[in-house]
Amino acid sequence: MTGPEFLTVLTTTDSAAKAQALARGAVGARLAACAQVSAPVTSVYHWQGAIETTEEWQVLLKTTAACYEALEAHLTAEHDYDTPEILAFPVVRGSAPYLAWLADETAPGDAPEDPPDRA
Repeated sequence: MTGPEFLTVLTTTDSAAKAQALARGAVGARLAACAQVSAPVTSVYHWQGAIETTEEWQVLLKTTAACYEALEAHLTAEHDYDTPEILAFPVVRGSAPYLAWLADETAPGDAPEDPPDRA
């Protein structure tokens, strides 16, 4: 299987608890098949006329292009940043079993019974 029907979506937030909540909410809503929280990272950015440096946690969400709009809306609604980072990267290639699982997990309807060993 190949992309771009599959995406990795990145967002960041300022605490591990908030990152976990964003990850669990998106997976629970079946907008992402898997979410990984990486922490902490140091972000340096312009904000309101100043250069800021902040410790943040990254959340990588695995999803389909068909779910992107709903996932973006979910992240925007659940996020406490005024302008949250939400970036989508196309999956150029992936293993057929993993991408099939990803598609099944984000498809409308009943949840599949057999997740892979690792997401």
